[in-house]
Amino acid sequence: MPDYLIRKPLQPGLNIIRQADAGRGELLSFSILRLQAGRGWSTHTGAEECGVIVLSGIARLAVDGQQYPDFGGRVNVFSENATALYAPPGSDIELVADSDFECALVCCPSRSEGPHQVIRPSDVTVSSVGAWNWRRDVAAVIMDNVPQAQRLLVGETFNPPGNWSSYPPHKHERDDPPFEAQMEELYHFRINPPQGWSVQRMYTDDRSLDETYCIHNEDSVLLPCGYHPVCAAAGYQLYYLWMMAGHTTRKMRPRDDPDHAWVKVAGVMASEIGF
Repeated sequence: MPDYLIRKPLQPGLNIIRQADAGRGELLSFSILRLQAGRGWSTHTGAEECGVIVLSGIARLAVDGQQYPDFGGRVNVFSENATALYAPPGSDIELVADSDFECALVCCPSRSEGPHQVIRPSDVTVSSVGAWNWRRDVAAVIMDNVPQAQRLLVGETFNPPGNWSSYPPHKHERDDPPFEAQMEELYHFRINPPQGWSVQRMYTDDRSLDETYCIHNEDSVLLPCGYHPVCAAAGYQLYYLWMMAGHTTRKMRPRDDPDHAWVKVAGVMASEIGF
């Protein structure tokens, strides 16, 4: 059974967390870039569309020569909404850090011909999702606000201490319109305070995959199939950056586990009677 938990110590510079293998039909590549103040980094997106999501710090950004001198600014992922960049295939990206700077790089194959786009914190929509102890906040970073993207979807989820998310458990492992769309997904986690932990479960209907991981700060988990609920340990706020790439569509069409879908109705009833 493959181990989908990715645990790599993060160092200054480019940290490649996961490199997709096109020969196996994989889509998502994911890295964390850490730059000390004054350091720079550049790349060419080639045949991929890429998202650059600022986790902390501020940098000077250039995309195909167009300058953005104040890219980022948040202290950490828990402090405010993200600043991000969507870059289509064939883009030249350059970053020069004005402070200690950290960002996530998310890429997947694409034929998009749309323009690049900088997403500011005010462009990010945050929704409260769920009820009771499965309530969480979900921030849409590269979603409908970036219509020119072909495959890529990126967002951030914030769990209060002790709460569940990706709940009721859902999956998006096959194309079955209009009920489900196949999306490859990866989570990257941060925990506040950082010595905390959380739990990630992954399971399929037939239980041929049924794994549970203890998640530490800066871990990542690949989610190629199955249901994938997450729970934060009591006392610890949980964040995860989620990135998705659609095989045939970019639409979010998750299918809930029918054994647990009833909690949605319970949540609606709780809201109606004032819980």
